[in-house]
Amino acid sequence: MIIGKYDFNEDRPYIMGILNVTPDSFSDGGLHNTMDTARAATEQMIKDGADIIDVGGESTRPGHEKISDQCEIDRVCPVIEMIKKEFDVPVSLDTYKGKVAEAGILAGADLINDIWGLKWDKDMADIIARHDKACCLMHNRDNTNYVNYLEDAIKDLDESVQMAYKAGIDKNKIMVDPGIGFGKTLEQNLIMMNNLELLKKWGLPILLGTSRKSMIGLTLDLPVNEREEGTITTSVIGLMKGCQFFRVHDVKANYRALKMAQAILTA
Repeated sequence: MIIGKYDFNEDRPYIMGILNVTPDSFSDGGLHNTMDTARAATEQMIKDGADIIDVGGESTRPGHEKISDQCEIDRVCPVIEMIKKEFDVPVSLDTYKGKVAEAGILAGADLINDIWGLKWDKDMADIIARHDKACCLMHNRDNTNYVNYLEDAIKDLDESVQMAYKAGIDKNKIMVDPGIGFGKTLEQNLIMMNNLELLKKWGLPILLGTSRKSMIGLTLDLPVNEREEGTITTSVIGLMKGCQFFRVHDVKANYRALKMAQAILTA
């Protein structure tokens, strides 16, 4: 997997640290929405083991407030520029909007992390291809009305992969994400977690993003600030089922757990 100037080979798991520069994110809204706090959080995540920093300017939690493209651009671009100037780390931009993606790429983003798998904005695939950037394609849909859940979800995601190929995005610059917490009931999220190996069908790296999500909260009956152990469990299971990238809030704990699990799995 090529992300910017960085080559992520398959010899170990990689951590994508979450940097939400939003006032209303479900778990850390408002914590990092000044330049100083964003800088400090980035520095700490890298120190704790983050390999990629994922910058988000609009919350994607259920019921979140939608914002304009320009508002999102104004939030994320200065932070992307700061990170690229001050740190040696690839930057991912969490957006499903083409105009935001293009502005973010011009600001220095190396990867576009699209929660709608190129399907929300018809220009997204071409923008990523034109700038020769990497992308993460997540499974998502606006309903949970599946006929055969796993087959339908894989078919949904395959549509995104084929859109990327058709636009000319390099296969070495694509990863897929099962979309835990999006377009799925609790039971469907758990089933997807237990069948992550199905996402190996494309031969693309798999990113798992479960950090502090409702699947963990509902299963353990815990508030958002007490879901670290549940997140670590999902990360380790994800590694055992073939995931290579892990998008998390608690970088240090997940980094240590994954490093330990990797040592056992490769012994």
